Amino acid sequence: MTEALAATPGDVVAIGSDHAGVELKSTLAGDLAAMGFKVLDVGTNGTASVDYPDFGKAVATAVKDGKAKAGVVVCGTGIGISIAANRVSGIRAALVHDTFTAAMAREHNDANVLALGARVISPETARNALKTFFSTPFGGGRHAGRVAKLG
Repeated sequence: MTEALAATPGDVVAIGSDHAGVELKSTLAGDLAAMGFKVLDVGTNGTASVDYPDFGKAVATAVKDGKAKAGVVVCGTGIGISIAANRVSGIRAALVHDTFTAAMAREHNDANVLALGARVISPETARNALKTFFSTPFGGGRHAGRVAKLG
């Protein structure tokens, strides 16, 4: 392993969700703060129905523009919001389901946005995945060439 995630304690991490993920987002924002990150919450902040692409794009744009070093996105399944985030150039949003996929997202794919499904995994699993994601370095080596092909 050669590189740590660009975000280290003290850096800004953007976080966003739709209505299905708002409760989990709030929990994870607290965990990020406890880990020493500054949290940029781009919304949503309530349970009224909203469109996940708006929040996936907001987090991804914050990372792309340098307002945040990394991001976290949450919707019901994590699928839609990860697709939305990945439409922004330079973003590698990885939908994870446990600590193993969180570690692989970082180690093999140098993911810079963590995507989670609030209706798919338990809050405790999501919290553990968050901690794993932000503590796992990119492996570099043979993975660096593959990541470079992503654009």
